Amino acid sequence: MTKQSITNNIKIPNKNLEILKKNFSHCFDKDGNFDFEKFKQELSKNEEIDFSNESYGMDWLGKSYARLLASDGATTFLKEDEKFNLKQENKDSQNLLIKGDNLEVLKHLSNAYYEMIKMIYIDPPYNTGSDGFVYQDDRKFSVEELSKLAGIDEDKAKRILEFTQSKSNSHSAWLTFMYPRLYIAKQLLKDDGVIFVSIDDNEVAQLRLLMDEIFGEENFVAQFPRITTIKGKNDEKMIATSHDYVLMYSKLEKLNRNKDFSSISRYKLEDENGKHYVEATLDSVSLPYSKKLDFEIEIDGQKIKPIVYNGKKTCWRWSKDLVEFGIKNNLIVNKNGRLYTKTYLDLEIKKNNGKYELVKKDVGGTYRSQILLDYKFSNNEASRALKELKIPFDYPKPVTLVKKLIELIPQENGIILDFFAGSGTTGDAVMQINADDGGNRKYILVQLPEKIDPKKNKTAYDFVKNELKIESPTIFDITKERLVRAGKKIKEDNKKSKEPKDLSNVDFGFKVFETTPIWEDYNFDAKEFDQQQKLFDESKLTKEDIKTILTTWKTYDGIKLADELKEINLDGYVGHYFDNKLYLVDKNFTTKNLKKLLEEIDVNKDFNPATIIAFGYHFESKVLREIAENVISYANKKQIDIDFITRY
Repeated sequence: MTKQSITNNIKIPNKNLEILKKNFSHCFDKDGNFDFEKFKQELSKNEEIDFSNESYGMDWLGKSYARLLASDGATTFLKEDEKFNLKQENKDSQNLLIKGDNLEVLKHLSNAYYEMIKMIYIDPPYNTGSDGFVYQDDRKFSVEELSKLAGIDEDKAKRILEFTQSKSNSHSAWLTFMYPRLYIAKQLLKDDGVIFVSIDDNEVAQLRLLMDEIFGEENFVAQFPRITTIKGKNDEKMIATSHDYVLMYSKLEKLNRNKDFSSISRYKLEDENGKHYVEATLDSVSLPYSKKLDFEIEIDGQKIKPIVYNGKKTCWRWSKDLVEFGIKNNLIVNKNGRLYTKTYLDLEIKKNNGKYELVKKDVGGTYRSQILLDYKFSNNEASRALKELKIPFDYPKPVTLVKKLIELIPQENGIILDFFAGSGTTGDAVMQINADDGGNRKYILVQLPEKIDPKKNKTAYDFVKNELKIESPTIFDITKERLVRAGKKIKEDNKKSKEPKDLSNVDFGFKVFETTPIWEDYNFDAKEFDQQQKLFDESKLTKEDIKTILTTWKTYDGIKLADELKEINLDGYVGHYFDNKLYLVDKNFTTKNLKKLLEEIDVNKDFNPATIIAFGYHFESKVLREIAENVISYANKKQIDIDFITRY
């Protein structure tokens, strides 16, 4: 039986250390300390590796503290908004909106979504001096504690604590704020994932260096200038600034060499026209039926018509004259009576003077770095879109911008994360682009419940208080409402369209979670636990509290937030099960429940718990021992592995 004090010790997984221990175990001593000199000697056997004495890096007051924040444990639980999530439009959704400090949320997501995110887009504070950014931190360290934890002298620790507790907006404060968030974000990205960060002149130089350090200088892809306004914004230096930037970094260096940021490995085939792949069907089940596009095609000696899908006729995506051009130029492939079209790396079909022809893609298939200088990506466009939704919000990012960034990573599924969600632009963009191309992308948005100041933004304050009927208005309330309205508008616009699409497979719902503080007296330490010592009064826990513990634990254990735990009836005692993990969190577990548990494992083919986790405060010690002994005995008898964990 293993004891764990996970609840107030949730940290990002250190996979790099695991890799080192697995592949260089001989470089660790008996106390677990890493011998770097031995490691260097091992790698030096490879003549391609040169350990240079010269180095180039970035340093600032607070860097050691920022590293500590990245590895420090979370100070919150994750709680579900059950009432909202059980609504018909949300109950099966995989989209997430999470209320809370994004650093806390990222730590909670770090296990369940480790290397699962395809794309990250964030629009962090620009630190302009007028955007309201100040460094705020509720963690309390003494000078001595910080000195010891961060490995710095007490004088430096004192200076760091002074600025972290003084609401500073210096470059050092901004970098200290950004470092741990970007560091954890990198752990969440898939190997072929990318991150986009909006920024302006105030911090772009610092951000480039910071991202070089975290993601690797070799993984820098582009710095896109983006038009913000035609008029420009005057400053004291007499230059009307009319653009900001979007930085793009990849997780791995190989993405830099991709011709169009998509996976070139898809273009495995080659013919007289060049490299291509064949995936898109010529018939379409998503397009509305058109009699004009329902005709017979003769190819390879066969006569082929569009398929019948679920009892309904479909039609071709191409017109008769385009099909004739396609057959003549070997652009259509017959696979067992189903027609597919070729997608070329360097070529595309264009119609000039009424005739179709194959032409080179613009700039050989790459994107120009000035693609975001079109007025449709400006802040004016963003304001117009929110006005259509009747939602007041200052300085939103345009949906067109986020959609374009998503298009740079042409994949019709995957998770897109935005942990500075603001008005919810990223969620809106994901829904729109899925509606456009039938994709199955999912979003995770994180927004701080930042209070709206009625003196600075009366319109937004009155909107939330009077129209949404929320007593204490926050930006999170605007994010949530925008997502609801955006989904409805996409569906309404589609219905009004001359050629409406089938949007039944597009996920317009979302689930809401939030961070809540860990209870003040919840301070169990497994090493110091004494059954006679009452560290926490579990009798005051409500059903909602237990559900919150379950939500927090399951995410720590690698189960996605949107995945529901299944209830298992163990002769009157309810367990919670998913992905080979069984949680026993309620009181009054008895011998008859244990008997039923072992019976279920024995006969229920869909019930195979590899790990059984019990909430220690709700079990007497003798019951825990009885469960552990019987589970171990049963597992040995059946020659299977079942871990029993007591968690506090």
